[in-house]
Amino acid sequence: MEKDLDQASLEEIKNSLLKQKADLLKDLVNFSREDSHEADDRSAAFPEYGDKPDENAQEISDYSTNIVAQKVLEKSLEDVEKALKRIASGDYGICKYCHNPINAKRLLARPTASSCITCKTELQDNE
Repeated sequence: MEKDLDQASLEEIKNSLLKQKADLLKDLVNFSREDSHEADDRSAAFPEYGDKPDENAQEISDYSTNIVAQKVLEKSLEDVEKALKRIASGDYGICKYCHNPINAKRLLARPTASSCITCKTELQDNE
């Protein structure tokens, strides 16, 4: 098993996650607007192209795409925030299933990983 992350690698991952968080927040602003009726006070922006049927159809198509994009961005942001919390609490790099260290190469490649390859593979095989 790969030895635990060294402090320099952990700091590199943390900085990468902070940059990714800032980028995701900026991207979310592009896909959404303020909406007090939503849990996170944001909803996908509805495009306005005009009143013609083909423009209305394009608005609906683009809105549907924006909703999906917003959900993907929100999930990615949630994963980044969870990883940053694990770093702050000292739990980063420990598999949430078997509680063994996660391979450093996996964490460098996928900083939001919360499980080791073995557990992730077993979970996917059982689906």
